[in-house]
Amino acid sequence: MFKFEIIYQSSKTFARIGRIITHRGTVETPIFMPVGTQGTIKAIPLEVVAGMGYSIILANTYHLYLRPGVDVIYELGGLHKFINWERLILTDSGGFQVYSLAQFRKINEKGIIFKSHLDGSEHLLTPINTLEIQKKIGGDILMVLDTCIPYPYSFEETKFLTELTHKWAVESFEYWQRHKNSKQAIFGIIQGGMYEKLRIESTKFITSLDFDGYAIGGLSVGEPLEIRKKMIEISVENMPFHKPRYVMGIGTPLDIIEAVIRGIDMFDCVLPTRNARRGTVFTSKGTLSIKNAYFKSDSLPIDPECNCYTCRHYSRGYLRHLFQAKELLIYYLLTLHNLFYYAKLMKHIKDAIKNETLEELKEKIKEYYSE
Repeated sequence: MFKFEIIYQSSKTFARIGRIITHRGTVETPIFMPVGTQGTIKAIPLEVVAGMGYSIILANTYHLYLRPGVDVIYELGGLHKFINWERLILTDSGGFQVYSLAQFRKINEKGIIFKSHLDGSEHLLTPINTLEIQKKIGGDILMVLDTCIPYPYSFEETKFLTELTHKWAVESFEYWQRHKNSKQAIFGIIQGGMYEKLRIESTKFITSLDFDGYAIGGLSVGEPLEIRKKMIEISVENMPFHKPRYVMGIGTPLDIIEAVIRGIDMFDCVLPTRNARRGTVFTSKGTLSIKNAYFKSDSLPIDPECNCYTCRHYSRGYLRHLFQAKELLIYYLLTLHNLFYYAKLMKHIKDAIKNETLEELKEKIKEYYSE
């Protein structure tokens, strides 16, 4: 069972509040999905993630396929049991990971040939076997295989890769028509690079296939924010109203609220967890680097306005000490804080949609998180 309902539409912007209903429960959108690439949100137990109110996480087909392997996950009861997470899991197809390992891969009509970053062994990802992997490990929302396009890139090369994404989308859709079930859903992915003409063509083509939802791919690859906003706008203009809209891989607080204003429902990004491991935290007054010598004797919490576990118990001075000493506890404490910040951000965004104060919230965020 997969159903999407719009429960509130803003009268001032394209923002909306929705509800994704599945056999695993209901998710209210707009939603941020923490990235658990290898079946774990790095440095933090999934029980703690659930306790912050997160109802869906992302896992990655490419990494789980290579290690521990599809059969291991299947034999141990499927991905949910394997990682001890009863809520929703969206499984990314692996296309972006292979894109990010460009020196190890080749693209042809059939799929993506890549060399494992673990042992150099050669593998082929195709539209069909990518879905078979996701289906077998038990993802709830499965992503089709696409070609993530770099920036900048020529019109001709972008057109070729976008058309290849379309070809693979058709293969994926036809496969799913034969093998779909009531417990899993499938999303198509829009490409087109940073060219308006190709974005519009790709949006129309992908949404002509009756997927359960649609993702805007190929953003956050180095393009300026203004171009990113434009690509989201022209995609949304050509996307169906009554299906979830997902922008893949964007995740600064300003990015998220700008996209929500334009009608986006779902987000994922490694920023909160990756930045935590690098000593950078999100606060109500912008980002802060705990590595800064200024905090050596600071008795304040990371964010005096935050009531997460880390802020209630530890000072900036202590956290800086842990980071400088490379104590493992620091990764847990900073990751917890950043994920707490993002959970609270999404709550503020939903409240602002309901109260028609989203533009005011954007200006407040923009003050501390500039473009």
